[in-house]
Amino acid sequence: MKKQIIPIFFALFLAACSSSKMADNAKQEHTEFAPPAPPVVTEKMPIEQSSSTESYKMLPENPFMNVQNAPLSTFSIDVDRAAYSNVRRFLNEGQKPPVEAVRIEEMINYFEYEYPQPEGENPISITTELGECKWNPKHKLMLVGLQGKKMDLAKIPPANLVFLLDVSGSMSDQNKLPLLVSSLKLLTDNLREQDKVSIVVYAGAAGLVLPPTSGNNKAKIAEALDKLQAGGSTAGGEGLMLAYKVAKENFIKNGNNRIILATDGDFNVGISSESEMESFITKKREEGIFLTCLGFGGGNYKDDRMELLADKGNGNYAYIDNIQEARKTLVTELGSTLFTIAKDVKLQVEFNPAKVKSYRLIGYENRMLNTEDFKDDKKDAGELGAGHTVTALYEIIPAGVEDEFTKEATELKYQKAEAKGASSHENEWATVKFRFKKPDGEVSKEMVHTVKNQPADFAQTSDNYRFASAVALFGMILKESKYANKADKQVVAQMAETALTKDKEGYRAEFVRLVKSSK
Repeated sequence: MKKQIIPIFFALFLAACSSSKMADNAKQEHTEFAPPAPPVVTEKMPIEQSSSTESYKMLPENPFMNVQNAPLSTFSIDVDRAAYSNVRRFLNEGQKPPVEAVRIEEMINYFEYEYPQPEGENPISITTELGECKWNPKHKLMLVGLQGKKMDLAKIPPANLVFLLDVSGSMSDQNKLPLLVSSLKLLTDNLREQDKVSIVVYAGAAGLVLPPTSGNNKAKIAEALDKLQAGGSTAGGEGLMLAYKVAKENFIKNGNNRIILATDGDFNVGISSESEMESFITKKREEGIFLTCLGFGGGNYKDDRMELLADKGNGNYAYIDNIQEARKTLVTELGSTLFTIAKDVKLQVEFNPAKVKSYRLIGYENRMLNTEDFKDDKKDAGELGAGHTVTALYEIIPAGVEDEFTKEATELKYQKAEAKGASSHENEWATVKFRFKKPDGEVSKEMVHTVKNQPADFAQTSDNYRFASAVALFGMILKESKYANKADKQVVAQMAETALTKDKEGYRAEFVRLVKSSK
């Protein structure tokens, strides 16, 4: 059990709690927040950085599961896209990304896919497709796609946003604080009068540098951002507590109450346990305050901490490597980034042994759930934003196909095995169920979709299918996966080039160039 990823900014949290209780117990109803330090705009202070201190969480790939013993596959959705832009950073610098930095589901979900809009009151639609597996002709692929309902940004609920900004010395590089400031200015330009922004900074201490300000007052927000400079150590825990305090004091009922944490993740002051951090952020999400994380820079980047924070905070996580990525995340996809339409979204797929010998979910290794978690409304899962799409791919070994990956099933005495072809469901490959809650709800709703269509040849599949499978294969190659079956980048490029017909923003074409130019 890995407990070595230790977020190190929460000692300040514990210390603040204790001192607040002793000194102010008679005066204050709530004692979990330290009083904010005076607002600080620190002098720029260069620091030495190591090129080898980036940290990522290593997870083994999902294996093939024998349907006889494990007919159900259960996981939480993931709408984060950070891994793709981070991988792109490495490749654009002529480097191969660390294997553990490659999260295939985030690479796939970086791109938009055209799925049908939801009908009626449901905020989500579901699409499935079966086809040829290009890197192993004996296998099949099953695509599962979710589409969140699109919303008119002018009609979404008002936002109470707290920008929590790291201005410590590690943020002095050009691709950190300067890019952060430019990125948040883009976001500010799209806010409305009913939206409000507060800015909390943290370095050697934490402070409120901008009280709640209407989104209509863009010049004042931009002025506060322009004054920021990097220097000092990283009092991340103190900053986080102050940001949540400000968000709670300005809470908008039925609104979008959200902290946007922008940092390189290098929290280097304080010490605490992972469980204490999770408990604190979990409590705040239950109060209706969500957390979005924006990562910047390299060299000392802490991807594992950023992902964990966003996961526990009911938010999303993006990595900003250039101003174009900032525009994509904070302007083009503003609704899906900031406005949640469904929370605790879970999928459970039941495979039919008459059709499927074994299966493997590609990616989502850190989103796997136990079977019983699917109907447990207390079990946290991923959130879906307005207009968001989620795509998952299963590699399937059909019944009767010999392979080297499927482990022999354990013979069961008491489970009745249906004879192949004898079931009334013999033409079904799988049944896909998903559950979700409304953003303010506590009881989930379930929807069901049956996969009956026969697998199509690769050339006859949709653009969605062909492009998603190309991205998946590229991720497998970067991860040096044994499941890639010695396929190379040329195959990836050929697959992706057949799915460029609808590429308004040019992201798919950029992917092809990235594949062709990568080492």
